[in-house]
Amino acid sequence: MNEKLIISSDATLMAGIKQMDEIKRKLLIVYHNNKFFSLLSIGDIQRAILRNLDISQTTIYESIKSKPLELCYEGDSVEVIRQKMLGIRCEFMPILNENGELKRVIYWEDFFKPEQMEKENALSLANVPVVIMAGGKGERLQPITNILPKPLIPMGKKPIVQVIMEKFRLYGATNFFMSVNYRAEMIRFYFDSLKEKDYNIEYLTEEKPLGTAGSLYLLKDRIKETFFVSNCDIIINHNYAEVLDYHITQGNSITAIGAMKFHSIPYGTFNVEENGRLISIQEKPELSYLINTGMYILEPGVLDLISDNEHMHITELMEKVNKGVGKVGIYPINSSSWVDIGSWKEYNKVSNIL
Repeated sequence: MNEKLIISSDATLMAGIKQMDEIKRKLLIVYHNNKFFSLLSIGDIQRAILRNLDISQTTIYESIKSKPLELCYEGDSVEVIRQKMLGIRCEFMPILNENGELKRVIYWEDFFKPEQMEKENALSLANVPVVIMAGGKGERLQPITNILPKPLIPMGKKPIVQVIMEKFRLYGATNFFMSVNYRAEMIRFYFDSLKEKDYNIEYLTEEKPLGTAGSLYLLKDRIKETFFVSNCDIIINHNYAEVLDYHITQGNSITAIGAMKFHSIPYGTFNVEENGRLISIQEKPELSYLINTGMYILEPGVLDLISDNEHMHITELMEKVNKGVGKVGIYPINSSSWVDIGSWKEYNKVSNIL
């Protein structure tokens, strides 16, 4: 068993999400007083963030001490373990003995294909349109974008925009809109040349760059339901059905997906009051931020806030909505679930992994 799956209940939620990022998992085994205690999921941390808890101070124990658990024990049949894992969609299942001691761990991939967790939600986006923002010049990826438009830059054996669309296809999405401007004819030609497509693409042609939200004006009277918007240079490895459910249950007009990022200050910092009197010293503090990933869910009514031929970033649209017209929500994910290839540094990192 990987020892990095285990974390102490005394650790903070921030330590938990960093450990998840390190091992590329969304679930950890929690020990309390050197014994198995519980499980910490990315969902537990998301709920803490949404409750506005300080994850740099809140301990795992405080956050999950009353959390109910669905566990398996030695003697449980393979089918019982399989069904319990399927029921709660867990990445792995701890197997305990009759004394509650951890004996082994069974992983999701021991029973299921890697993509089956997403396919369990295969129809959850069946009637949800997806808009891909593919009109930018990709200046941070020059000189390759002097020749290829950014959406067609390869990620492995496929262009990035196709990888994004196939992620949505796992959830049943078939209705795509693509906002195009720079080298739009190359993008059209690529998708027109694909022999087998089980989805539909409609193109929104910008006569001039309109920004992330400005081009959405072209969707007025064409979209009447909740829809996703994604930049063409990011991949979100998270359950899209869960994000959509959060958006609907919270009654949001716009939901943005935010990734947790951390920044360490390599110095001691002073906390002072009036007249410079020292209150406290904090050694090498670590700050946490929710970064805009570039994926959103919108209600069609927000399109009425965009004017024809108006340049507008989606963050400006969010601010308009937040001034009282509607509600903007943020859905947090861990940073390892967000892949950004908008710069050469990030592109090379991801390409090496692939």
